[in-house]
Amino acid sequence: MYPRLLLTLVIVVLAGCASQPSYRADTSYARVSKSQYPDQGAMIDALFDYYHQWRGVPYRLGGMDRSGIDCSAFVARTMRELESLNLPRTTGAQAQIGQPISAGDLSPGDLVFFKTGYSSRHVGIYVGAGRFMHASTSQGVTMSRLDNIYWRSHYWQSRRLLTQTY
Repeated sequence: MYPRLLLTLVIVVLAGCASQPSYRADTSYARVSKSQYPDQGAMIDALFDYYHQWRGVPYRLGGMDRSGIDCSAFVARTMRELESLNLPRTTGAQAQIGQPISAGDLSPGDLVFFKTGYSSRHVGIYVGAGRFMHASTSQGVTMSRLDNIYWRSHYWQSRRLLTQTY
């Protein structure tokens, strides 16, 4: 009995001495270098500030507030509050406004669109350095990378909004 108890005690003590896992700081949310986008510094700051206010708000189809929001409502609300642009409410309608641009020409504030199913569409806002913010069905308001295998394989188009209301 005592040898088993002693062995258990030694294991517990040694386990307590084991090094803790090292968690790297999550750099996926680090600020975008403004030197990449010299004329976009204010937009980058505004997008990140807005993102941090909404980060983690759950996804809710048809939702438009902090109790739950969907992707197109998040984009419309963000652009209304940051740029005073009145965007259409749906992803399909948002995909028809502004000017089409190639993925290689993205700037902070551009909209990125994805075909996520036969008739399903998704939208987010490009923030720079290959990342976009959006309301994800699984994670709520979050930031993702365009080069993520899922988003890369579902990428559809990008649009640059014009400084007018819709």
